[in-house]
Amino acid sequence: GWAFVLGYAISAMIQTFVPKHRLTRHMGEVGVKSTGIASAFGAISSSCSFAALAAARSLVMKGANWIAAIAFMFASTNLVIELGILIYIFLGWQYVAAEIIGGLLLIAISSILIKLIYPTKWLEEARKKVEDETPDDDDFDPWERMASREGWHMVGHQFVMEWKMVWQEILIGFTIAGLMKAFVPPAFWEALFLQGVGEDFPSWLVTLENVMIAPFVAAATFIGSMGNIPLATVLASSGVGFAGLMAFIYSDLMVPPLVKVNARYYGWKVALYIAGIMFVSIVCTALILDAGFGFFGMPPEGAASDAAEQQFAIDYTFFFNIAFVLVAAALLWLHRRH
Repeated sequence: GWAFVLGYAISAMIQTFVPKHRLTRHMGEVGVKSTGIASAFGAISSSCSFAALAAARSLVMKGANWIAAIAFMFASTNLVIELGILIYIFLGWQYVAAEIIGGLLLIAISSILIKLIYPTKWLEEARKKVEDETPDDDDFDPWERMASREGWHMVGHQFVMEWKMVWQEILIGFTIAGLMKAFVPPAFWEALFLQGVGEDFPSWLVTLENVMIAPFVAAATFIGSMGNIPLATVLASSGVGFAGLMAFIYSDLMVPPLVKVNARYYGWKVALYIAGIMFVSIVCTALILDAGFGFFGMPPEGAASDAAEQQFAIDYTFFFNIAFVLVAAALLWLHRRH
């Protein structure tokens, strides 16, 4: 509870006080600068997968190049603060480190792939499809807004709007994770991800199978970025390996509803092109992470933390939750004043 309130409170403040207009003007040219700005912009934006797609579409409308738009999508669903807090609680600090390093790798690999495979005609047609819409201009003085009462009313309002976008995703994610924990035996996941096969298959083949199948498992759950962490915890506790788990976490943008949203924005050809770029980037990133962490002797253990198994107790989590209930109440009051 406290992690969600903290994460979305910080997100609401950043989105309210950071003038996005000043960032988007630098995203038109292809290059390290525009990709870096898009990644930073994504990292301080909403963690909602649907919001990430809508914001990326807005960037395309404002003239951002496609590499920057996809970098933004990866960053906004893998590098945001609230996701890192949740991963830390449920999976541990090593997975947070892997998430951040992997998020940057995803952006780098997808950028290279787009440069190599750039269907100019498709992407120009997609840009024209959204050009007729006029984006909102949100240029303002951040210091003036921070010093104003109205600015903090906007923070409360943004906090509530964030929750309206993600509460269903979070609820469904935890519910599916609970059902799978209760009714799907670990043997199913072990068989699906070839765990415990011993000498039957070489380890590299098991790892490759894991990262290839994980995106399809994620797609079958229909869960977005924040909702898939509880299910990742279930997979981890069932013995699924590090590489497969990271590929699963990164695949939130490939669930069918999100592909369909991209198809509505840009057409099916471009939507499937984006999904293909993401799939290849995810597989490559998960393999590199597995090799890198293994080389340095730091591969996270397959088992998750005890977070999903803990019972109610009067401990620091209880008092954190009480404190952040008050923070949430204050933000709701600010929303009402908006």
